[in-house]
Amino acid sequence: MTQRIEQTFAKRKAANEAVFVGYMMGGDPDRATSQAFLNTMPAAGVDIIELGIPFTDPMADGLVIENAGIRSRKAGTTLTTILEMATEFRKSDDTTPIIVMGYANPLHHMGYTDFAAAAKKAGVDGAIIVDLPPEEDGELRAAFEVHNLALIRLATPTTDAERLPRVVAGTKGFVYYVSMTGITGASFAQAGSVKDQVARVKTAASLPVVVGFGVKTPERAREVGKDADGVVVGTAIVKTLHEEGSEAALDLIRSLSDATHKSRS
Repeated sequence: MTQRIEQTFAKRKAANEAVFVGYMMGGDPDRATSQAFLNTMPAAGVDIIELGIPFTDPMADGLVIENAGIRSRKAGTTLTTILEMATEFRKSDDTTPIIVMGYANPLHHMGYTDFAAAAKKAGVDGAIIVDLPPEEDGELRAAFEVHNLALIRLATPTTDAERLPRVVAGTKGFVYYVSMTGITGASFAQAGSVKDQVARVKTAASLPVVVGFGVKTPERAREVGKDADGVVVGTAIVKTLHEEGSEAALDLIRSLSDATHKSRS
């Protein structure tokens, strides 16, 4: 529901804090480990969860997340598995928003209408579908409207002034600003340019703007949180989870979320 997203941003805004958005690949390395990690993310400081859907051709993802998707698919994860994980999560948490993030093909295969209904039932609040541009997302957007789900679009440094209004039109929840051109986990843009770009997006959208792609450290999260409404970290979390385990990844989340929340103090 979009209400959970709106309430999350309102709560942090009232405290003069930025929202921390944490990404994980659903089903990596297996269902049980992934479910346990998902369930503990809010206690570690994640305000909004991005739950990745594994896909065979993840064109926007860097090697870390691509490999996480491979591990997940080898473990048998499907789109239905991701929705089942959300359902399980909702048994103990009815306030933290869950945004599924992935590609159009699995949703199209299920059927946009059926996916929207299943996502609503599972307690999912919205989706970021990185390869579905505004010109082609009408059917999914209409299905989401029926269930009050947020279809969240991406704005990038190359989104020009003519296209930006089209990108943000129909977007709900927040606008996801990709801080650089390229794939997830690449180098982060200069802070000054991010500040300017966030301001540019805000002139076109009366929605919160979160910044992701390339934020890896608490220092960078604190820097971005000064200007953005939210900060997204994905690759660093996925990498730490794979290489060092759940506790190390949760420790990283704690440091990142703390830096994000305190970025304006």
